[in-house]
Amino acid sequence: MSEHAPPVAPDLDEPEPEDLPTEPAAAGESAAGARVLDEPPHPVNWNLLTAKQATIEWRELNAWVDWLRHAYGLPASVVPPFWYRHSELVWELSALHVHWLCSYDPEQDGSAAIGWHHDFAEARLRLRDWVAASGTRVDRDRPTRQAVWPGDDAPEPVEEQVIADRDADFVAFVNDDLARRRDAEARFYASLSAQAPAADEPSEADE
Repeated sequence: MSEHAPPVAPDLDEPEPEDLPTEPAAAGESAAGARVLDEPPHPVNWNLLTAKQATIEWRELNAWVDWLRHAYGLPASVVPPFWYRHSELVWELSALHVHWLCSYDPEQDGSAAIGWHHDFAEARLRLRDWVAASGTRVDRDRPTRQAVWPGDDAPEPVEEQVIADRDADFVAFVNDDLARRRDAEARFYASLSAQAPAADEPSEADE
């Protein structure tokens, strides 16, 4: 068995991006590895998460992926260090994580775990394809190349970047993601305020 126990979610009251954990839970910290939420696991739509929701999901997914690679001895050709920089890997690993949570739920059928391992075998093949296509490596990374369709703008040059500290890069990457989400939320609420009638203006219902 791996020395790494299944991860437990951090305190979810007021998550702060600067405190994103980058290490798996210590051995024996959790026997069940249960997700600490007041709701059952559900698919994660990364396109719709608020900054606060994304903080929680990044924390849990990062800890679980780290546990997964240790528990199964996965090479970087399946789960590379910089998976979070590639949306195709984030979506695949996130779906695998939720599937794992559901399969190992205490109220789940006893054969659910073997079902997860069956799907895990297929997911590993897809992960190999994603990693090979993305070009990410153990010590460096580059953006996944995009196919240019007629009418698209020419893509920016793709350059490799050597990353010496993976954990620091993860925290910086997630903080940038959370900042973008906060900006999007602020623009959304600002648009609602701009559409709302002024307090001294009669509404249609008053007329």
